[in-house]
Amino acid sequence: MRISYCFGEQFEVFERAVESVTLGRRPPGSTNGPDLDLNPDFTVSRSHARLWRENGKYFIEDTGSTHGTQVNGEEIKGAGPYQIFPDDRVRIGETILQIESTVPASVSTRRAAQILSSAEIQGEVGTEMSATHDLLSSAPSETIRRFSFLFDLILQCGTATHLDELLQQMIEQLLEMIPDAQRGALLLNGREGAGNDGALLLKAFSSAQGPVVSETLARRAMQKGTGFIWKRRDDQADNGASIARFHIESALYAPLMWQGEPLGVLCVDNPGLASFGSDDLRLLMTAAHFLALALANQNLQEELRRESAIKANLLRQFPPQMAEQLLTHGKPQLSGERSEVTILSCDIRGFTQLTQHMQPIDVMEMLNDYFSRLTPIIFAHGGMVDKYIGDAILAVFGIPKKDPEQHLNSLRAALAMQEEMVKSNRARAAKGRAICQIGIGVHSGEVLHGIIGPAEQIQTTVIGDTVNRATRYGDAAKPNEIVLSPQVYQWVWKEIEVEATTIDTKHEGVLPGFRLLRLKEAPTS
Repeated sequence: MRISYCFGEQFEVFERAVESVTLGRRPPGSTNGPDLDLNPDFTVSRSHARLWRENGKYFIEDTGSTHGTQVNGEEIKGAGPYQIFPDDRVRIGETILQIESTVPASVSTRRAAQILSSAEIQGEVGTEMSATHDLLSSAPSETIRRFSFLFDLILQCGTATHLDELLQQMIEQLLEMIPDAQRGALLLNGREGAGNDGALLLKAFSSAQGPVVSETLARRAMQKGTGFIWKRRDDQADNGASIARFHIESALYAPLMWQGEPLGVLCVDNPGLASFGSDDLRLLMTAAHFLALALANQNLQEELRRESAIKANLLRQFPPQMAEQLLTHGKPQLSGERSEVTILSCDIRGFTQLTQHMQPIDVMEMLNDYFSRLTPIIFAHGGMVDKYIGDAILAVFGIPKKDPEQHLNSLRAALAMQEEMVKSNRARAAKGRAICQIGIGVHSGEVLHGIIGPAEQIQTTVIGDTVNRATRYGDAAKPNEIVLSPQVYQWVWKEIEVEATTIDTKHEGVLPGFRLLRLKEAPTS
């Protein structure tokens, strides 16, 4: 039996060909004591626990210690024999143990066996799970590997608080599970879309070529409500330009269904003629099913958080009973309105250093020229200027009139603004005037917007975390750069070319982002 253990910075390895090991601390000066002496950890009892192997399984039992024994954070003192697995974290006092098995097995397989073992005592379900356990023990390694993948997916779907990382990880793992799959993607129905005609938002993909998806096949899977194996040679229908452009010859598509409605679609493909089989399709559909459950649960949690926030706001303004009555009759129509918008944040790079030696009149002339050139561009692309803040412009797309292309229009405006600044600087330099460069950040999300101020000075404004996040991306953009958030990219991924990046923020930590390189050329008919 091999046990690695550490206390503070001290690391040791215990290895002995025995089936049972006593754990504890040897008394000072004594030659008798436990098999594994955990000195100098004085929180370990002299006779603390026993670890043994029985029928190929490992068990541990606390033998009446003072400070107890924990397995994965769970106290097992007084619980009797407790089965552990080589990937478990065992704490004896302040010492951490790692038990290493001589039989290779994946973490997922051990977890699956643990879940199966715990289910064997649950009546008929236990009988079925026990049979599954017996079947698994004699199954081919590929079956065990896929079984383990699904168990891991179930556990992660139940515990994940942020699904984006899980979705990306799951796509990459699916490509490992399905041998002929070389590219994969997951798309969701846009919030503003309805049914099968909603915009498809890119949430995760794995491909060296960028996102590879046939929208025609994706919508077909969502419309049918079931997955399918597709081969180009067997389908004579016109399946759209994406199939030809990406050389899709074989593919698997599975919808993410929840209560009869498609939440999105999961797909993998191969640029050659792959031998996808029914087992591959079942694996993809099972993964899609669990992801749909996780997404539905996330939507429910977001709605509950929204209701909680509304109630908290009401409680600050109204007595509790009145707040409850308002909530009972539906969401209160407070002053203002909530909308999904796209926000563009733009300001001059190095403005303080640039202007510290300029005359005030020259600074104002430069700003007026800067604002007068860029504001019409925002207006031309359907945006509104929310406010000017020093050398910054905060523009909003999507209100007061809804714009289904607000995300793309904001990026078109950003590109046009950068182009205008190049022309402006060329003209100003020729006249010997100061020049400046701008950085632009674009982010989208929900805001509260409405009209504020006295009658003589009313103005429309937007409020919310989306505004703050947009300024973070704006601050991170270098001169002549446009940085957009994943929340914008997911809407326009088919229309633009980008370069992945990250931005450092003071309060939110490191955020993912994309540098906008260019708009893709529209295909010629």
